[in-house]
Amino acid sequence: MSHERSGTEQATRRDCLRYGVGIATAGALAGCSGRSGTGDEDAATATDTEAATGTEAGAESPTESSDRESYSVELVPVGTVAFESVPDTWVANNGSWADMGIALGQEPPAAVWLPSRYHTQYYDEIPGVSVDGSEIEKLWGDGGVGKEQFYALDADVHVFDPNFLLNRGEWSEGDVEELRTQVGPIFGNSSFSRNYGWHDDYRYYTLYEAFEKLSQVFQEEERYEAFEAIHDDFQAALAPVVPARSERPSAAVVWGGGDQPETFYPYVIDEGTSFKHLNDLEVRDALANTAVKDFYASRGAIDFETLLDVDPEVLLIRGQEAKSRTEFRDTVVAFLREHEIARDLTAVANDDVYRAGPLYQGPISNLLVTERLAGALYDFEGELFDRQRVADVVDGTFE
Repeated sequence: MSHERSGTEQATRRDCLRYGVGIATAGALAGCSGRSGTGDEDAATATDTEAATGTEAGAESPTESSDRESYSVELVPVGTVAFESVPDTWVANNGSWADMGIALGQEPPAAVWLPSRYHTQYYDEIPGVSVDGSEIEKLWGDGGVGKEQFYALDADVHVFDPNFLLNRGEWSEGDVEELRTQVGPIFGNSSFSRNYGWHDDYRYYTLYEAFEKLSQVFQEEERYEAFEAIHDDFQAALAPVVPARSERPSAAVVWGGGDQPETFYPYVIDEGTSFKHLNDLEVRDALANTAVKDFYASRGAIDFETLLDVDPEVLLIRGQEAKSRTEFRDTVVAFLREHEIARDLTAVANDDVYRAGPLYQGPISNLLVTERLAGALYDFEGELFDRQRVADVVDGTFE
């Protein structure tokens, strides 16, 4: 697709798609107003509750179309996003949104920030559901995400929080506006963590709040409702598995990659979607009331000596989801048992070291990792949800 526009402002493939947007940072992006032939886009200031909208002169608005039915979905911080048709191809920033799309019966996203952190092997437990992660393009490289990739992908919708690129990448508001107007709409919120200072000015969404919003984008509200019912039944089945607080062990959540991790990034459990399984299991946070600073606050690592000072009853290690349970035990756990300091940790001595679950969770992966960790922490055996029921929702054969 050509990036250039003539001086008479030729319409791109998506110039007919209109939506309002509000960014709760320095300013909000403008609506689809006329632009110069330079390709640069201007930004307009607005609050995250005041969506800026516009229609290019002579262009058909969604309500004027005779052969399509338009609809709109509202989400902070992007505002009200209008669609003339249901998106077909899409891009997601991480496995949380990607997994939601699969649960809604969609094809996998064409690309995500880091495919290695979208753990498609979870679907092996759901009958008839599979995703080939090798076919999903990687967007995040040295220095962040490049705009040219989005032009090449030409997706119908980009599911990510634009503020993430503004604050973690090297994008400007003009870059975001260019993507929105020249390629396709942007729809997303960074809800996986509650620790980004730049996100303090606008609301977060729970996993199921975000899931419901995405179901509206894909016009799959019935699938969402069916999955919500599965989740409600799952929570009811989980409740009696979780013991009283006095019987729950304290656990430290850390990121430690590789087969022989010796430095770790500590995570204090918060309300982000990446901690949903830990909150549902009411895990007691061993790091919460210590001098250890959360990774998001300090970006600092800790060593075995610091872990030994805390000495949690359970050690939950992130960055290990690509490994099976056996692979994890044969590499990471075996290494810790032989390490001259790590072997003195109570969690290592008592064989209570487990995979902590993924950073990015959607509705399917959340069910699986919550059930998995329930078995590890609380000696639960069995299944807490019906795999076939999940498969039927994905397949669209539910009642």
